[in-house]
Amino acid sequence: MSNALEIKSLRKAYKGFALKDVSFVLPKGSIMGLVGPNGAGKTTIIKLILNLVARQAGEIKVFGLDNLADEKAVKTRIGFVHETPALVEDVALKDIASATAPFYPRWDNALFQSLLAEFELPPGQKFKKLSHGMKMKFSLALALCHDADLLVLDEPTSGLDPVFRRELLERLSGVIQDEGKAVLFSTHITSDLERTADYITLIHDGAVVFSVVAGLLMAYIFRREDAARDTGDFILPEDDCTQRSLAQEAFYLLTMVLILIFAAWAKPAPDATGLWPFIFSVKWYIVIALFMPLISLITTLSG
Repeated sequence: MSNALEIKSLRKAYKGFALKDVSFVLPKGSIMGLVGPNGAGKTTIIKLILNLVARQAGEIKVFGLDNLADEKAVKTRIGFVHETPALVEDVALKDIASATAPFYPRWDNALFQSLLAEFELPPGQKFKKLSHGMKMKFSLALALCHDADLLVLDEPTSGLDPVFRRELLERLSGVIQDEGKAVLFSTHITSDLERTADYITLIHDGAVVFSVVAGLLMAYIFRREDAARDTGDFILPEDDCTQRSLAQEAFYLLTMVLILIFAAWAKPAPDATGLWPFIFSVKWYIVIALFMPLISLITTLSG
């Protein structure tokens, strides 16, 4: 069996939302990023893989085993990390581990203790006392210490500081050094995909838009950008915005300087009436206002 996960024609309907014949495969020894906007169906797919909700049609196989008919065997091979870990709040970490271990035949307590030390998690600390990042670390330790063949992570990097996010992604890359294992993680952070994903599956409105090799997708995107630059039809939005902003600010500054020179030099005629005497009487307010474009230009250049 070459695939760690196979999903075929999966359907699940709720009021106002439905998964529509979702199909994709995750080969062994690879990492797949499951991406899409909020409400696209990513979490529903993960719940269906774990059989936390009942599917209405289709099939899900984990290492060739049906996730319903062989549910117990399948779940012993899956390590799961949720975006918001939900464990018993008023219990120490070591006691949560002791209660979890009997469900996994390959539980490695030495590895668990090692991960606690690596993640700087006190075994006697109660779960409710942990920060969000520490809770994620503990959930990851639970997922890794029973030698899971398939890691399933739902938005695992959301809300994490950049340092631990990088460590987590490096750890996921290390998992698949064993070519018999695989990782499926949902995310909305594109940099996570660039660093780790071998495959990218895009879900939108309950349907698969594409499921492709990440390298091919990135190469396609870069080729499109390069071709557009060559033809002059396309400028990256960030570059375009910066160039336009600088040009506008320079023009405004030049215009204001000319007005400033005129205001400092010109004087109203002795017999002037109407609006002109008023304008010249407040020209120092005008001078102060004219400094604003200069400040804006300096800010643009420094940003």
